[in-house]
Amino acid sequence: MDHILALAADPAAWAALATLVVMEVVLGIDNLIFISILTNKLPAHQQARARRIGIGLALILRLGLLGTIAIIVQLTEPLFTAFGHGFSWRDLILIAGGLFLVWKATKEIHHNVDPNAGPDLFESDRAQMSFASAIVQILLLDLVFSIDSIITAVGMTDHVPIMVVAVVTAVTVMLLAADPLARFIQANPTVVMLALGFLLMIGTVLIAEGFGAHVPKGYIYAAMAFSALIEALNMLSRRARRSR
Repeated sequence: MDHILALAADPAAWAALATLVVMEVVLGIDNLIFISILTNKLPAHQQARARRIGIGLALILRLGLLGTIAIIVQLTEPLFTAFGHGFSWRDLILIAGGLFLVWKATKEIHHNVDPNAGPDLFESDRAQMSFASAIVQILLLDLVFSIDSIITAVGMTDHVPIMVVAVVTAVTVMLLAADPLARFIQANPTVVMLALGFLLMIGTVLIAEGFGAHVPKGYIYAAMAFSALIEALNMLSRRARRSR
């Protein structure tokens, strides 16, 4: 208790908390885009519940990982060396998650542009199976993003209470933004393709980082922000043409 009170009175701790909250929210955008696209494929009455479950799983995973920080830090220790790079468990998890994202985004793009695309591998005719498969896929990506998020947080502060507050705040923001974002994506088909492009880029970056190539996150989010701005201008242009 005294430790927490000391942190509350420390300006440096508040600065670290603010920085970490912003970082966690930004990292959560990737996860939220994937959840929104995936749950929009479910029947309407299941979409909101799937989003809540998916984001709830993200919170549970991140808080659970915070309780095993000593183990998480060891995930960065090299297991073996190949191609001149020492691969750790974190690298392998990032590569697996990146491959999954690239595969999923490519498949969704194919479904959007090919009028005769076949059924998705994870789908069936039963709504419940579709719901279950969506939760499984959300859980897989939650795990990847959670491990990356916690390892980044550990590199920024040594205080677990600050990490817990930052994670809970970020996940709360995700929970509040999930339904509006999903409705916006569903109402604007061109945004779906843009979001899939984001997932494709994020997956590629995860694979690159798994192989030891550091890609500054600022470049990625600047590219995403610029693309989103162009898409917003396109939407305004289409609305103006309809009004005229």
